[in-house]
Order: sequence, then structure tokens, then C-alpha cells
Amino acid sequence: MPPAKKRPRAYDSARTRAAVLAQFDHVHRAVLTLTPEQLALPTRLGAWTVRELTAHITMAVRSVIRGVAAPEPATRDLTLLEWPLATRKYAGDVDHDTREIAEAAVTGPASLAALYEETGRGFAKALAGASDERLIATRFGGVRLGDFLVTRTVELIVHTDDLNAATGLAVPYERGALAACTRLLADALAVKAPGGSVEVRVPPHAVVQCVEGPRHTRGTPPNVVETDPLTWIRLATGRTAWAEALSAAHVHASGERADLSPHLPVLG
Repeated sequence: MPPAKKRPRAYDSARTRAAVLAQFDHVHRAVLTLTPEQLALPTRLGAWTVRELTAHITMAVRSVIRGVAAPEPATRDLTLLEWPLATRKYAGDVDHDTREIAEAAVTGPASLAALYEETGRGFAKALAGASDERLIATRFGGVRLGDFLVTRTVELIVHTDDLNAATGLAVPYERGALAACTRLLADALAVKAPGGSVEVRVPPHAVVQCVEGPRHTRGTPPNVVETDPLTWIRLATGRTAWAEALSAAHVHASGERADLSPHLPVLG
């Protein structure tokens, strides 16, 4: 009998919107402190410098502005749980668009600050009159606005972490955004590796069962993986390798099936 299709969890609309706005504001405040030397620093994203990274963060938010402004698509082409696994397909397009924004709009700290100011105003305005149920046009096709906003918590939290790693800044992680990001990536793992033999715990935000094998029903699970939210996010997005996290004791894994390395990363 095939496993039941995983149902998407519910996200509180008001909390998601507040979390996205707050996390973007955290990054905006940090961007105002960046120097030309910091903008030129390398990041863990290959050829991107901090300049490209900060440009990309605005692009992730401006996609909501463009989507709301465009005519509503006729069909819903992507669900929330399909988004993490679909991102790899568009990696090349994302890189190209990011470089275009960086070259056209980011010539230094002042232009970057202006870009963030404009993006923040447009984002708040776009959200003010738009229903979560409205379909918006994205590079993935028609997506429900409420679902797309949850994906923005992933973009913002992951790239806030990238920015902190590159610059040594301590940009805060908004709790609501960190929670939504953690849950979506945990659910994506359960979709990518369906089953019930391993319990993955990311306290205090998520618990999922995944990986084919004997299903756990009660008592202590025989296969358990437990880690903190930021370590989980780094594993799920390929920022940290499984063996590295285990060696540093940032992940605790018990049981013969508790090796998630074949299923990571879950985000392209």
C-alpha cells in the first residue's frame, strides 16, 4: 500500500506576514552598516560576493511585489510542499537575475540602502490589500500568495545566515520566520524521503517522520535525529555537510537508519 500523501501544515497568515516583514527589516538595518569593503567580501555561495547576496535578498522580496501587481494567473501550478524541491530547476535563472540587479542597482552602500528602502515600502504596500488566497505569478508559475510568503521566510532566514557568515554581523533571526523556515524544510524532507522509520526533531519548531522502513507507532522511536533550527537549515540547504554536523556534535543521530545524508540537501 503506497504511503499517504503528506498534507501541508497550516501557517497563521498574520504571523507569517509579520515575520517576513520583520526579518526583512532586520536585514535592512544591517545593510545600512555595510562598507564598500564588506560588500566586496566573498560568501559561501560560490562566486557571489556580499554585494550579490544583498541584491538577491531584495529580489526574493520584490518577487512578491511583482506577483501581486501582475494579473492573477488562471491556474495554481505549485503547492507549498512542492516549492523546495522545484528550486534547483531555476538556480541558473536566479543567479542571472541576481547579477543583473547587483550590476544595475548596487554601486555602493548608498545605492544599496536606497534599493532596500524602496523594496520595503513596496513590499508593505503589496501585502496591505492582498488576500492569501490570491494566486500570484512567479517563476514557478501560479502560486497561492499565502504559500509564497512562507517560502519567503526560507529565503530571508537562509540568506540572513549567509550574510552573517560572510560579514561577522549578528543580524537577528526573527522567531516566527525561523519557525516557518524550519517547518517547511522539515516537511520537504518528509516529502523527498517518505516513510516513518526515522523521527527528525528540530525543537522547538518541528518534528517529522521520514525514510522508508518499519513505521514507528508508539514508545521511543528506534531511529531519531535531533538538531537545532540553524543547523537543520544549513543541512537542508547544503551549507553544512551531514558528516561535519555529526562530528561537531551539532546533530545527534541514533539508530541504524538515522543517516540523512542520502536525502540532503532538500533545497536546490
